[in-house]
Order: sequence, then C-alpha cells, then structure tokens
Amino acid sequence: MNKKEELLANAKISSVLFKLALPATIAMIVNALYNIVDTIFIGRGIGTLGIAGVAIQLPVQIIILSCALLIGIGSGSMISRNLGKKDTEKVNYIACNSFLCVGCMGIIFSILGYMFATPIVDFFGATKNILPYARDYVKIMFIGSLYFPFCVSTNNLIRAEGNSRDAMISMIIGFLTNILLDYIFIFILDMGIKGAALATILSKLGSFIYIIIYLNSSRTSIQIKLKYFVPQKNIIKEIISIGFSGFAVQVSSSIVTIILNHILGHLGGDLSIAIYGIIYKITLFLFMPLNGMIQGMQPIVGYNYGCNNISRIKETIKLTIICTTIITTIGVLIGELFPYQIISLFNKDEVLLSHGVSALRIVIIMTPFVGVQMTGLGISQSLGKSLTSFFLSILRQVLLFIPLILLLPNIYNLGIWGIWIAFPIADLLSMIITILISKKQFKNFIVENNTYTKI
Repeated sequence: MNKKEELLANAKISSVLFKLALPATIAMIVNALYNIVDTIFIGRGIGTLGIAGVAIQLPVQIIILSCALLIGIGSGSMISRNLGKKDTEKVNYIACNSFLCVGCMGIIFSILGYMFATPIVDFFGATKNILPYARDYVKIMFIGSLYFPFCVSTNNLIRAEGNSRDAMISMIIGFLTNILLDYIFIFILDMGIKGAALATILSKLGSFIYIIIYLNSSRTSIQIKLKYFVPQKNIIKEIISIGFSGFAVQVSSSIVTIILNHILGHLGGDLSIAIYGIIYKITLFLFMPLNGMIQGMQPIVGYNYGCNNISRIKETIKLTIICTTIITTIGVLIGELFPYQIISLFNKDEVLLSHGVSALRIVIIMTPFVGVQMTGLGISQSLGKSLTSFFLSILRQVLLFIPLILLLPNIYNLGIWGIWIAFPIADLLSMIITILISKKQFKNFIVENNTYTKI
C-alpha cells in the first residue's frame, strides 16, 4: 500500500478530508476568482455590453465543461474504486481511455464551434447590440476548446488518486496567467473583447502544459503507455454511465442560462442580462469552495467503497455536510451585508447597481442549503449509482428551477422579480428532496453490505 492509499484507507477522516479538500477548495476559489476578475476587467475596460456578451456565451463554456466532466467524473470515480481494489492495470486503461475520449471531444468542439459561432450565440439569446461582443468572444474560446476539456477532465483523475495539490497548481497557473494577460490585452493593447477571450485560452494553455508535465513525472501512479490507449468498450461505457450526472448538471445549467437569457432579454433587456452575468459569477464564487469539498470527499468515499469500509464513508459524509454549510453561510452573510460594494466591483452604472443589489440579495439567500444537495450528488457519483446521480443532477436546475422561472414572473405581475425569487425556492426544495433520497440510498447500501446501523 503506497502513501496515497494509506492516506485514503487509514488516516484520520478530518485530516485526510482537509488534506484533499484544501487544495481542491483553493483551486475552486482560484477558478471562481478568475471568472470574477475576468468580468471586472471586461466591465471596467469594455462596459456593460461586454459583460452581457460574455453572459450570452456562458452556455458554450458550460456545454464544453459538461462534456469534459462527463469523462472526468466517470473516470475519476472508477480510478478511486479500482485503487481501493488494487487493480492498477485497470486504472491505467481507464485513464488512457479517458484521454482518447476527451481528445476527440476537443477537436469536434473546436472545428464545429468556430464554423457556426454566429448562429450559436444568436440561438443563445444575443440581442442586436450584444451579438458582436458574444460572437468575437466565443470564436476565440472555441480555439481553446482543443485542450481545455483535457485540463478539466484530467484534473478529476489527478484528484482521484489523492493528489489534489497538483490539480490545484494547474488551476493557479491558469488564474495568474489570465490576470496578467487580461490587463495587457484589454488595457494596454486595447484589444477589447477579443483580448479578454485570448487571455482566457492562453491561460488554459498554461494549465494544459503543467498537466502534461505531471503525467510524465513520478508523482502519478498512472502509467501512460501505448497499449493502454486501445479503446475498451466496457470501460468507456462505465465512464459515461457514472459521469453522466456531472454532464447533466452542467447541461442543465446551460439550458437554464439559455432560457434565462431569452426571458431576461424580454422582461428587462440588455441590462438584466448583464446583471445576471454578474450574479452568476458571484454565485459561482460561493459554489466553488463547495465543489472543492466534494472533490476532497469523493476519493475517500470511492476508495473506502472499494474496501467496503462503511464507517469511514459515514464519517466523511457528515463532516463534508458540516463544512459545506459553514462555508456557504459565511459567503451569504458577506453577500447580504455588502451587495453594493460587490456589484460595484464589476461596473459603477447606477441603474445596474440599483437593480443588481436587490437581485443579488434575493438570489443568494438560500445558498447555504446547496451544500447538502451537492454532497448528496457527490456521494452517488462516488458509489457509482448512475440513476440516482442523474436524478439529483437535474433536480435543482431542470425539475425545479425551469418551471419556477416560467411560472413566477406571471404570478401577481412579479415580472423580473419572479426570476430572482425562483433561485432561493429551488435551493430549498432541492435540499429537502436530496436529504430524503440520500438517506434511503445510504441505508440500502449498508443493508446490501450486511453492516446496517442506524444513521
């Protein structure tokens, strides 16, 4: 048993969760900061239409991310469990098959996306004023999709083998590079929205190079050999089956964003789309630490599932829920107390500020409950429960939020405020449903392994 496996199997849960979750959380916060800083540069250097243009193309980034997570979450879950079973040969096949899948994906996205950039952003809700900004930004982003999916997917593999530090470093490299290039391209070279997009794809290239170096080092237990790149139908099928929940989470987010862009454009015009673009980046900052905690939890749950160690799984889940709730509560308190200062970081337009402050306060009020829902989804993914994972992945966004944003604006003439109110209602309902499903799932799992204890 190597040091990584010893950590997952025997170390104190609080210590191992902290050791794995801290780098992942830092990486997620860094990623959220990248999104916020990028939007601040665009808002200050280009203006409201620049922010709206980036908001319009968000579904593109989300769809690319979702496909990368489809492979990354599925292969990461399989790697954790097979490390627990000591099947290193299968681990290598899983990793290399995931590289094949994500490589083909990047080529397809890059070619087709660049060719059809204009109709894509038009479909996603770009108004006449916003379209030039969204089109210029997304065309450059599609070039970066050649390697961006690989970065996202492979980070999941790195964390799955208990090495979240290197996953964190790859993201920090991208963040720091992006800040520097944003400033140079937008303010010094005056390249506008194209400069913002170029800074983004070049920063992702830095992360990509670091990951390639890591995979060829002694720090990884994955062996990259030609014989492992032979497509394995059963492995690819299981990767997709398990990872589909992560895919569904992101795709549902993309669908929601498309619908929101159209509704916001109809009810509030370009300004409302820009406000949502800002709020999306702020809530992303709240959610990213949660993702870090979940990513720290999953290797522990997956490995100990392979070892059939139920007590360690229970302790990990309880500690994760406590930590995610505390983290989000602190974030919400800051957002509720200082909304004006937060919104004004992006743009100082008084009309945008007056509407954006109230909208932000409404949207984030129930965010502490999201940690429970995300933990439930993470558990299902780690245990390889594909059907439950899929249901929980579409619960909040598709089954609850979309009906709410279609209905609430028409109730008592709420209009645009009905959109903002839909967020906290969906958060609360999804938490309640997730608790009921997760308790039943975990009790069934314990009974199946003949180790039933009351939870």
